[in-house]
Amino acid sequence: MTQNDDKGSADLVRCRVERSIEVKKKLLADSVYQGQVIRAADEMLNSLRAGGTIFFFGNGGSAADAQHLAAEFTGRYLKERRPLPALALSVNSSSVTAIGNDYGFDQVFSRPLEALGKASDVAVGITTSGNSPNVVHALRVAKEKSMFTMALTGGKGGAVAQVADCTICIPSEETPRIQECHILTGHIICELVEQAIVDESSRVLGS
Repeated sequence: MTQNDDKGSADLVRCRVERSIEVKKKLLADSVYQGQVIRAADEMLNSLRAGGTIFFFGNGGSAADAQHLAAEFTGRYLKERRPLPALALSVNSSSVTAIGNDYGFDQVFSRPLEALGKASDVAVGITTSGNSPNVVHALRVAKEKSMFTMALTGGKGGAVAQVADCTICIPSEETPRIQECHILTGHIICELVEQAIVDESSRVLGS
C-alpha cells in the first residue's frame, strides 16, 4: 500500500469508529431505548424464574448474534451462576434446511417455536431491517402461544415493531452500526439478568 492508501485507510477507520460512537451517543440519550432494555431484561427474568426458555433467532449476522447471546445465558456472561436455558434456533442445520426445503424458509424459526415454545418462554427476533419474513412469522407464532415477544431491529422498526411486545430499535439505517448496537444491547440485557440471578442466589444462601 502507498502512503496515500495508508491515509485513506486510516480515514476510513476513524470514520467508522466515529459513526459507531454517534449511534451509541443517541442510545445514551434515549430514555425509551433504555426503558425497553430494562423491560426486556425483566421479562426474561420472569420467564427464567417460571422455568421458561429464551429463544433467539435471526438471519446471517443476526443469526450469529442469536447464537452469541444464547451462549451467554447457557454459559456465563461475567459472573459464576447457574446455567440459564436459552436456544438459538438457527444452529441446527438439519432442522433449518429440512423445514426450509419442505415448508419454505419463512417457517424455519416458527416451526421449532410451535414444537418447543410455551407460554412462560421469551422469543427474541433479531433483524436489522425489521422485515425479515421468517422472523416476523416466528414472532406471530410466539404471540399465538402467549410467549413474550421481543424484537431487536433498526431504522424505523419495520414489520416486527407491529408484532413484538417489546421492540428495541437502533436509530441507524446502516446495517453494521445496527448490528454493533444489537450486540451491545444484548450484552447489557445479559448483565442485568445475570446480576439479578446472582443476587437472588446470594440471598437464598444467606437466609
